[in-house]
Amino acid sequence: MAGQLNVLNALDVAKTQWYHFTAIVVAGMGFFTDAYDLFSIANVTKLLGRIHYTHKGAQKPGTLPPNVSMAVNGVALCGTLAGQLFFGWLGDKLGRKKVYGMTLALMVCSSLASGLSFGDTPKGVIATLCFFRFWLGFGIGGDYPLSATIMSEYANKKTRGAFIAAVFAMQGFGILVGGIVSLIVSTAFDHAYKAPPYNVNPDASLVPQADYVWRIILMFGAVPAALTYYWRMKMPETARYTALVARNSKQAALDMSKVLQVEIVSEQEKVDQISMNDNNNFGLFTRQFVRRHGLHLLGTTTTWFLLDIAYYSSNLFQKDIYTAVGWLPPAQTMNAIHEVYRVSRAQVLIALCGTVPGYWFTVAFIDYLGRFFIQLMGFFFMTVFMFALAIPYDHWIKKEHRIGFLAMYSLTFFFANFGPNATTFVVPAEIFPARLRSTCHGISAAAGKAGAIVGAFGFLYAAQSQDKSKTDAGYPPGIGMKNSLIVLGVVNFVGMLFTFLVPESKGKSLEELSGENEDDGGVVDYQDLAPSSATATRTVPV
Repeated sequence: MAGQLNVLNALDVAKTQWYHFTAIVVAGMGFFTDAYDLFSIANVTKLLGRIHYTHKGAQKPGTLPPNVSMAVNGVALCGTLAGQLFFGWLGDKLGRKKVYGMTLALMVCSSLASGLSFGDTPKGVIATLCFFRFWLGFGIGGDYPLSATIMSEYANKKTRGAFIAAVFAMQGFGILVGGIVSLIVSTAFDHAYKAPPYNVNPDASLVPQADYVWRIILMFGAVPAALTYYWRMKMPETARYTALVARNSKQAALDMSKVLQVEIVSEQEKVDQISMNDNNNFGLFTRQFVRRHGLHLLGTTTTWFLLDIAYYSSNLFQKDIYTAVGWLPPAQTMNAIHEVYRVSRAQVLIALCGTVPGYWFTVAFIDYLGRFFIQLMGFFFMTVFMFALAIPYDHWIKKEHRIGFLAMYSLTFFFANFGPNATTFVVPAEIFPARLRSTCHGISAAAGKAGAIVGAFGFLYAAQSQDKSKTDAGYPPGIGMKNSLIVLGVVNFVGMLFTFLVPESKGKSLEELSGENEDDGGVVDYQDLAPSSATATRTVPV
């Protein structure tokens, strides 16, 4: 069996260079946009309820009805799931680069269109908003498998985990900037158009200009995506796709010679030899895939599914959790725009205290502690802190304990991001063969979004009070916030158990992990030398 291709070995042993950071920024800005677009909707849903569903004479301002709230919060997640499956598959068929531009263009157009949602009735505005947010999610979905796969195939094996995690960590900045933009826009409008609280003057508390606030916030998501479009189109196709899937050694060597600024010799004969091996030809729906990677795919899909139930429940409905514990004042004591400000301020504080630091702790430690340890640790502490919030819940809702609640709640986000929220993204980009890598990452990510949909829809109903008189308008009684948090704690614990199905990928080449260098005798051949060094081969049993 032929050993590792020189062009791939050159990538594995390359020192950290400027092109690594360029790739992180270009791929990461897609994830910045993803997080901004997915989570900024949480800052404006209360405003949408006031604008379109406030009834004259009501004691409280309007809120989105259950079916409308589910649609607004969940339709982008449905689009994301579909996009992850479709673009993941397409990335393995057409190549990473060809598909990469499509997803970004779709995100830019759909972000702008979301803010331009039109209609003469509330139903018309919400329907067009949901339509555009579905396609926004569809583009976002494609960014998951493509960005992860591109970064993993560009990176060296020593710091690959940190590079992929750094791309994903841009999500934290997207969530943070989403809150900051909402703060700036709401503050500007609140100062420009003075309005009394709802309980003082219901009609005057909602100024006509409030309709611009949510539109500007949603449309801003197009800016970072548009800024990186040119650079995405300039990126060459990854050498692993070109050599192992397209089987064009000359082009792979040419592309990477420019990127790495070293001379790399084309090895078409070796590429042909690798491609003829049965180990490099089985498809996704084959016994051989199930035998080699079936448990791996089960592990990556289940852990991502379980994580996102808890993560998206907590993220999309932060405003409801804050209201339940009294951290946000009652809606009727604020005007419509000031409520956006208060919700956004809470999101920014949580992002600064827990979300952003957690992502970058993963970047710093993933190649030292390993993916398995960080994921197991993250699920464990998410379980601990969720139960610590839920079991003494009556303690936390007292006014004097709200700061403690904020600290504990921030820690659940910290260990989600210094834990499974990052590792579930990293590992599927490393352990599957190049010809199936984008597809398998898309399947794993889609399982995560299925969990997000369960969390987004389920939490909306489950967190309602058990006392019918205290439920939001239009909602049946639920199991209450305390029991909902207990359920999320159990979900995190089960995620910890399924982590044992996921292999450790620290410090190994992608071909070593996927078995693409494996011959029929079960031995992996690879060269551990820079392209300018003399060739030496050693064998490692698999």
